[in-house]
Parts: sequence; C-alpha cells; structure tokens
Amino acid sequence: MRVGVLDIGSNTGHLLVVDAHGGAAPLPASSYKQPLRLAEHLDESGAVTPEGIAALTAFVAASVRVAEDRGCEDMLAFATSAVRDAVNSDAVLAHVERETGVELAVLSGEDEARLTFLAVRRWFGWSAGRLAVFDIGGGSLEIAGGADEAPDVAWSMPIGAARLARSYFADGTPSDDDVRRIRHEIRVAIARDAGLLLRAGRPDRAVATSKTFRSIARICGAAPSGDGPLVPRALDGDELRLLLPSLLTKSVTELAALPGVSPSRAHQVVPGALVAEACLDIFDLPALEICPWALREGVILERLDQLSVLG
Repeated sequence: MRVGVLDIGSNTGHLLVVDAHGGAAPLPASSYKQPLRLAEHLDESGAVTPEGIAALTAFVAASVRVAEDRGCEDMLAFATSAVRDAVNSDAVLAHVERETGVELAVLSGEDEARLTFLAVRRWFGWSAGRLAVFDIGGGSLEIAGGADEAPDVAWSMPIGAARLARSYFADGTPSDDDVRRIRHEIRVAIARDAGLLLRAGRPDRAVATSKTFRSIARICGAAPSGDGPLVPRALDGDELRLLLPSLLTKSVTELAALPGVSPSRAHQVVPGALVAEACLDIFDLPALEICPWALREGVILERLDQLSVLG
C-alpha cells in the first residue's frame, strides 16, 4: 500500500510518501517538506503565533494535495514537541482540521522516543543487542533504551536544537560565560534521569537519529548523504570535542557553509552540538552510530504491524 506520513516537527513539516508492505522495509517514493520552524514561532506566552498557524495550515493543505497526486490510500499525520507544548495547542489543531480536514495526532515525548526506538531496532536488527537511542529534534531530546522492540525506558526533555537556539542564541554568538551556563543547563536536564538508562548497564550499541545528529556527524567527517543510507556513519566524540571551540566562534553564515548543514538550520548547529556532546559525556560513550531511520519510519512500522494483526 502507498502511505503518506505527515510529520509536523518543531523545525520542518515533512510529508514522506512510502510504499509499505508487511515484512518489507518501507520504500520511499517521494518527499515534500517545508521549513516551518514552529519552535521559533512562539510568542512570549508560549503560543504559536498567527504566522506560525498560517504556515502550518498552508503546508498541511499542500501535503494533502501531494498525497492525493501520489496515490496515497492512507495518510498518517502527527505533530511533535512544538505543537504539543504550545499553550494554544488545541486551538491550533482545531484550526488545521477545520481548514484542511486533517486531524493531527499529537505524540507524547515518550511515544516519540518509543517509535524512534522501534525504527532503530528494525534497522539494526536483533544482533545489535541492547540499544541506547538518542534523537535531537527541534523542540526536544528523546532517549530510549532496551533489548527488545519496545524500549525498557523512554523519555523526553525540552532541550531541542531550535528551542535552545531561540532561548540562548537569538542575539548571535554567546560569550564564554553564556556557553558555560548553557552547557550546565543541558547537562543537568540530561543527567536528571540518566540513571533510567544506566541502571541496566552499558548498551551494546549507542545510536543517534535525526537531521541534527546527521549534520553534526557530517561536520565531524562522516560520509555524505549522497553515498547512500547503507554506508556506516558515526559521530565521534573526540572529533566533536576538537571541533566545538571553533564552531562556537563561527557566524551563522559560516556555519551554513559547513558540509551537511542546510542554511535554514545553521543557527541550530551549535546548540545541537552541545546537546550531542552532553549525551556522549554523561553516558560515557566514545561515539554514536547514525541510523537513517527515525520517527517517521517508526510510525509506518507500527501501522504495518497493526494491519498485520488485524488481517
């Protein structure tokens, strides 16, 4: 069956059209996306602004047309941190449904972590053993761990790259004191529940997903996306620590010129790198393997599993 997966993230709206069959990997057929930057379209009260709502509604309406043109028989539509945490979340969802007919399901942070974990497990297989999975989004960081398809532990923290960029980097390059304060706040947030993952012992494989992790890994020397998804990639901790001081001094224009960095996300590179460094340090990991599958694939795989059971 051909399925459209409409992912309203904190950074980007992304419609992924896939050919999905039970027992087979979802095969991407087409992709349509727009930078919505909802995590940065919030007013002082934490509400999505009228401009943000208009951009979101227009993107959803356009995605419906794309899905119809591509022959999708079903569309799985969901929103994550930015919509979930907005104080006017219900009004935003009602407006989108009224204008487009699409009912966006809002995933909890735990569900984001759980479904991303499922995707990583299916990508690496059972031979990967116990997994630790890290996913930096625009609004939140998700962590999950376990030895099965469902994680033993899964949780979310509001320290996504876009959220941090808006809160701490809006005025440009931070001072050394600012960086020290930001690093400490990130590490306190991660360490607060680190024992949930560490209690079961060291993972057999530590894995990262998401555009932010992929971009940082590319900056640190990982293979480019053009080499294909089957090429092994990793974010090396020593390389990241070596590069971070220079990243902290670069302008957004200079960051945008780095390999693997898109201009629309350049301002999120440094806060994302600080979160990645904290994950490596707090969990004492030498590196993080990069998985090309993440939340969208997890949503598709769970849907296929449900159809298989129902059938």
